[in-house]
Amino acid sequence: EVQLQASGGGLVQPGGSLRLSCAASGLAFDDYALGWFRQAPGKEREGVSCMSRTGRSTYYEDSVKGRFTMSRENAKNTAYLQMNSLKPEDTAVYYCATYKPRADQSTYSIDPSIYEHWSQGTLVTVSS
Repeated sequence: EVQLQASGGGLVQPGGSLRLSCAASGLAFDDYALGWFRQAPGKEREGVSCMSRTGRSTYYEDSVKGRFTMSRENAKNTAYLQMNSLKPEDTAVYYCATYKPRADQSTYSIDPSIYEHWSQGTLVTVSS
């Protein structure tokens, strides 16, 4: 059974930092592309960042470019989202997700419909 465990959320002041982790089990981690998504209260889920299987290709949504950095350690079956210069508008429940790209699919994608496995959420609250 594939399981993804997201952790690292919490309360942080504006301008602060958090690092989210996504620990995976039950899959060949390096066969899977990864994504981080978030859902703020009253809003739809949105893609934050995504990364290819090897980590060589990444994408960031415009509002987090230059502030968030996604990484992965395939040997540890773990992905990370380093979030710096946090803003109140970053407040949301954050999720990690994976999919195994088929030959006809992109090697990384911010489209949530393509993802096969999802973590539970971890709440990030940015407030003074």
